[in-house]
Amino acid sequence: MELRQIEYFAEVVKHSSFTKASEYLNVSQPAISKAIRKLEAELNVMLFKRTSKGLALTDAGKIVLKNTSFILDSFSNIKLELEDTINLKNGELNIGIPPIIGTTYFTEYISKYLTLYPEVNLNLFEIGTNSIKAELEEGNLDIGLICSQIHSENNLVIKKIMKDPLRLVVHSDHPLAAKNIVSINELKDEPFIMLRKDFSLHTKIIEYCSFYNFQPKIVLESSQKEFMLEMVNSKLGISILPEKTCNNINQLAITTLPLTTSNLNLELGIAWKKTEYMPYALRAFISLFN
Repeated sequence: MELRQIEYFAEVVKHSSFTKASEYLNVSQPAISKAIRKLEAELNVMLFKRTSKGLALTDAGKIVLKNTSFILDSFSNIKLELEDTINLKNGELNIGIPPIIGTTYFTEYISKYLTLYPEVNLNLFEIGTNSIKAELEEGNLDIGLICSQIHSENNLVIKKIMKDPLRLVVHSDHPLAAKNIVSINELKDEPFIMLRKDFSLHTKIIEYCSFYNFQPKIVLESSQKEFMLEMVNSKLGISILPEKTCNNINQLAITTLPLTTSNLNLELGIAWKKTEYMPYALRAFISLFN
């Protein structure tokens, strides 16, 4: 059974005439007759009978007609919904962002996307980079902002978008606050306030400290930048955070300093799962970073 056969059948019923249906559809009458005969053969019934008053439906024809509207309306709805999806008038994206940096780096893109496609629903999940990768692999997220490990993996495509130097964060009364620049090696006896272990920046800082032959003395771990800064403000330790996240902290008694290690940066990228099909909403989001 073909949709064209159903469409021809509906128009013949509507006009009570093969000739008038042919004129309306701008299709030859033999073509319409052939389609109807083929439909009757497939259903193994007669759909029309001729009476003294003209063309009429058989009992079987009435059953087919009863379902014809549903079939045609459903197909019309499919076309409309597909058109809306392609034109991004509906749909949704599940996006993973690390809590401490997501709003700092991603707000601009979220705002731009919603301005361009206000009908698309964005669901934001604040989790660390390692968790974002796992959720992408499982198909629970469509795209995520990740840090530090910016290289494509077996099942993920990762696109580098920027990097931000890391800075030392200390209380303004700390002896190091008077310096212009600080070496990682100078921090070996300092209490560290760190991001949680599920953040890739945690791993990155551990690795750099190990390169300088010491393990940081971690006194506190958190996923919240504001809480970490408050702890530094309370003189409970020092921290290392991306430069951009250290902006607008003038209200605290905190000083940020550059580190001598020039390659100690927060690398940022967007990641999505390798698939044969990419939703239109996701394609549009990725295009913002081109």
